[in-house]
Amino acid sequence: MEGLFGKYRVLLAPMAGVSDIAFRTLCREAGADMAFTEMVSAKGLSFANEKTRHLLALADGESQVAVQLFGHEPEVMASQAAWIEDEMGESLAYLDINMGCPARKIVSKGDGSALMKEPDLAASVVRAVKGVVEHPVTVKFRRGWAEGDETAPAFARRMEEAGADGVTVHGRFAEQLYRGSADWGVIARVREAVSVPVVGNGDIRQGADAVHMAVETGCDAVMIARGAEGNPWLFSQVQAALAGEPEPAPPTVEERIAMARRHAELLTHREGRNIVRMRKHAMWYMSGLPGAAQARGRINYCTTLADFDEVFDELLEIAHAARSL
Repeated sequence: MEGLFGKYRVLLAPMAGVSDIAFRTLCREAGADMAFTEMVSAKGLSFANEKTRHLLALADGESQVAVQLFGHEPEVMASQAAWIEDEMGESLAYLDINMGCPARKIVSKGDGSALMKEPDLAASVVRAVKGVVEHPVTVKFRRGWAEGDETAPAFARRMEEAGADGVTVHGRFAEQLYRGSADWGVIARVREAVSVPVVGNGDIRQGADAVHMAVETGCDAVMIARGAEGNPWLFSQVQAALAGEPEPAPPTVEERIAMARRHAELLTHREGRNIVRMRKHAMWYMSGLPGAAQARGRINYCTTLADFDEVFDELLEIAHAARSL
């Protein structure tokens, strides 16, 4: 596993509704060493849900992808992990078990970060999955469940004892959701508590952040999530910073609009004419641009590539007009 993290140093996080084929393609081209699928429901797979299985598809040119499963039933998690491994073969890099998602619809069913409240059950899930697959198995979790009650180091040890080949730590408590700042100190404390590789996650917004995290925590790899939304260029900035090179300049307005167009084109190629899911991506790409506030209302009605192109064209015109003043 150390070799794996040595090869894949900068990771794109599994994000529901975000880490689809189109977004993974752009982030990988920008410098992500490994990308995760959107998190996959083990229960959904067990029902032979085609919508769920669709999440496992690889992008063009994507030789390997990591898959994150969520669920809390050891038998179901194990059976679906085995199915994924059999189905994907060498295109599967490794399996990750989600014990960090704080979303209410996830934790209310006992999944995600709810497992941090039941370390015995969490360990059973890891043992069950490890018992049926040959690929490495990792676990992603948070600083702890309740704000102020840090349990991550002890939880990490339990996961290692259960057979986890590596862990990823997000520096917020589950009850925090995404409020406040991530505490990178907990990543260092987990690094000291276990002998398996540790991935650091939380609040990487620029290349320098990744360097600081690596130096402060001793983590083996960094995982980027929300910082990459509307900003695939973050991966090239992180790679440069980690290599001790100057970070590339932030993208221009033209580059941001061009990337948004390409994203929409990739979605159209994959999903057909209706690309409603592009709305949130478009808003992320145009955040802070001249005219963005007025364009948001129109974006909410866009459904096709032509619709989005029309808005993007207007944003470019506004930006060019602003420069000529």
